[in-house]
Amino acid sequence: QPAAMPVTCGSCEKRAILKRPKTGGALCKECFFTVFEAEVHHTISSASLFKRGETVAIAASGGKDSTVLAHLMKLLNEQHDYGLNLILLSVDEGITGYRDDSLETVKRNQQQYELPLKVVSYKELYGWTMDEIVQQIGLKNNCTFCGVFRRQALDRGAMMLGVDKIVTGHNADDVAETVIMNVLRGDIARLQRCTAIVTGTEGAIPRCKPFKYTYEKEIVMYAYFKKLDYFSTECIYSPNAYRGHARTYLKDLESIRSSSIIDIIHSGECMSVSVKKDVKMPTQGTCTRCGYISSNDLCKACVLLEGLNKGLPRLGIGKPHKARLALGLTNSAETTTAPGDKQKEGCQSCSCGGRLYANFGNASGCNTLDRLGPSGKEEDGHPTSAASSSNLEEIGSNLNSIGAEVDSVSARGCDNEGWKKPGANKDGGQAQSVGSCDKAAQITPCALEKQASTRTEEEHRALPDLDF
Repeated sequence: QPAAMPVTCGSCEKRAILKRPKTGGALCKECFFTVFEAEVHHTISSASLFKRGETVAIAASGGKDSTVLAHLMKLLNEQHDYGLNLILLSVDEGITGYRDDSLETVKRNQQQYELPLKVVSYKELYGWTMDEIVQQIGLKNNCTFCGVFRRQALDRGAMMLGVDKIVTGHNADDVAETVIMNVLRGDIARLQRCTAIVTGTEGAIPRCKPFKYTYEKEIVMYAYFKKLDYFSTECIYSPNAYRGHARTYLKDLESIRSSSIIDIIHSGECMSVSVKKDVKMPTQGTCTRCGYISSNDLCKACVLLEGLNKGLPRLGIGKPHKARLALGLTNSAETTTAPGDKQKEGCQSCSCGGRLYANFGNASGCNTLDRLGPSGKEEDGHPTSAASSSNLEEIGSNLNSIGAEVDSVSARGCDNEGWKKPGANKDGGQAQSVGSCDKAAQITPCALEKQASTRTEEEHRALPDLDF
């Protein structure tokens, strides 16, 4: 068989060495560099991302995206005279065997590109590392904590530096994955802003995505042929992330139709325009505790931190109003009583007048959850039992419905004949009834009896729904 003819570059007469994933065109190495850099410059200039004299922080993680971004921002800033002051900004999440190694790559990039570097850490900002958080929450919802904390850490680091804007290495694949995730979740609010090339203009420091239309495969090719120094190991805690399923789906689409990524981005842009007129978006405000931008009284980071510090990390995950209710961060008189309904009474067996979820606190029925400090000890002189953080963790993980309340009390036994529940005790005997107001019991069930006997569909919303 005759030898195959070499493929020539589509821009010059040299031999092509690659086929562009985005367009399918064959290019030589030099032409690929030129086209790649020109497309990124076109994205920056057409969207007017920067103004002369601005200080821009480059979010640097040491990975391929942020390394190529730092290289191109310095190169284009010099070639096209943007007039920008560039700074590298990194976040240390505290992941042993991953982030510590990637930060070494960032430090080498600092020397290679001669740019100043600022590193902020979770431990410094929040008092927790991701390794410590994973020990508390496990591998299922750890990305929720990391995502919320990382976004806020970048803004805090940028405020420390006094920068005007932040640029991130989010590429076209990332944007398309986010569109798919928001469509599957029905998240209109995030769908509206996930395709925007500039975000955070409502009050926080604006974030720009120069790689919005740049394919991930082409970023890898550019880093490889340029021989850039980057860290390629995946986060050890990310394999179970929800985004991974969207990424797998997107790669399957790309293998069938290479333009699928750009098509999904354009579809997301069209959907974001159409929902603006019909959907009322949440009003942006500031967190009453930390001052960070939030659509609620407390930002998500403060709610998650409250759960961690109280030994109930899972209660911070889920819908914000449910999390605040469960952690005692709102006034129960305002949030648990519907218009026209009689306010529900808490346990009356102690002098504190415990609120609705007093029965989960301690032996006296007090609402211990919002009086415990990070160490699990009592504060403000309020009477509490010797409840450890491990006990609170066990309680929080079992509160999936109001039915769990009755089950937990029935397992302990009671002398009230009005409540009978079949089942076996831990000792193998017949479970006793529920509903006694015997103060010697570990949980005071008087509030439970009132709630269970008068529960209706209309009153159910007054109860703390802990099924996250």
